[in-house]
Amino acid sequence: MAIGLRYAARSDVGLVRSDNQDSGYAGPHLLVVADGMGGHAGGDIASATVITELVELDHDSLGASEASAQLGKAIRRANREIARIAEERKELSGMGTTTTALMRARNKLILAHIGDSRAYLLRDGTVTQITTDHSFVQTLIDEGRITEEEASTHPQRSVVTRVLTGDEDDDPDVGAREARLGDRYLLCSDGLSGFVARDTIAEQLSSGRTPAETADDLVALALRAGAPDNVTVIVADVVDSADGTPPSTQPQVVGSASMRSSSTRAIPTTPAEKAAALVRPETPEPDLELAEEGSTRRGRWLRRVAALGVVALVLSAILYGAWAWTQQQYYIAGQDGRVTIYRGIASDLGPIPLSSAVEQTDVMLSDLPDFYRSSIEESVSVDSERDAQKKVDDLRVAAKRCAELRIEGEPCGR
Repeated sequence: MAIGLRYAARSDVGLVRSDNQDSGYAGPHLLVVADGMGGHAGGDIASATVITELVELDHDSLGASEASAQLGKAIRRANREIARIAEERKELSGMGTTTTALMRARNKLILAHIGDSRAYLLRDGTVTQITTDHSFVQTLIDEGRITEEEASTHPQRSVVTRVLTGDEDDDPDVGAREARLGDRYLLCSDGLSGFVARDTIAEQLSSGRTPAETADDLVALALRAGAPDNVTVIVADVVDSADGTPPSTQPQVVGSASMRSSSTRAIPTTPAEKAAALVRPETPEPDLELAEEGSTRRGRWLRRVAALGVVALVLSAILYGAWAWTQQQYYIAGQDGRVTIYRGIASDLGPIPLSSAVEQTDVMLSDLPDFYRSSIEESVSVDSERDAQKKVDDLRVAAKRCAELRIEGEPCGR
């Protein structure tokens, strides 16, 4: 019996971040989730690089042993590419990414894993985590120093011990398993597993809903739980290729990989970087020493005054351009205890304010989860007013859920 995969991939930026550093790929023979790290400067590039290097393996011409070797080689190749990019662009130094991949080779599945993204298997009604986190808290669990329940609230639960950073020792764990008809697999970033309880994940995987419906439900649950991080999930069912519902054939790319390739030129993303790009001169500063041999002192003075006037005009134009750019930016912060949308950037230029309130919403800061409220109080940048409205809608959902939990006597955001 020939098997296939029926799958769905979804990714959401989350409730706090302004960009998506996760990448995901789902194809007939390959499933990959990569969670980038390194801030605005590099996490998205690192995760997209993995997808770019692995996508060529999405074909059915390999046996299990050859597929295992090829998957390991592709990940090492992606790791070398991360090193090359970081070497060429010093601002990307320190970027890295987790990688969790399933490659189908006939009736076998090759699993490669490094980092704290996860893979789960639903088989015969039981959900099992089939990857082991490469993280600090997992080390403590393995040593018997803390329990899994304690790990879920440990202050260093986000510290990973192995990821792809470009170092030659960054090798993934690679193994093979049998694909059985009726199995359901979930690959996810820690934006899901870090905020939605395992039994809740198991309940959703066992719901009998389609992969697309289940993926949508899992992302929605993460957002309702107040997840501030990017959330990426892939749900895939092992199906009979000859039955009435055929396997999926169209690849799906989500997250950062859907918006850029690893070779895409990075653009400035923070207010400081963008302002610096605007005011950086593209031509040499006018030479103030214009006097030639034999010129009179008065002539030299007039030329210098003229040169200074030109410089003043150029600087004025640059400053106006920088100010105009700030008025195209948006961020979310608190005002009088309410979530408020601002136009501009969250700073002042001496006595000159660089932002103004656009809308004070009905979402109260006091109704939000603690970690999310603190993020809003520090301000959260967004790409546009439309994105700001979307963030506020998500906040409203989180606030409502918090209120329900408090009525039930439950801590908010758990």
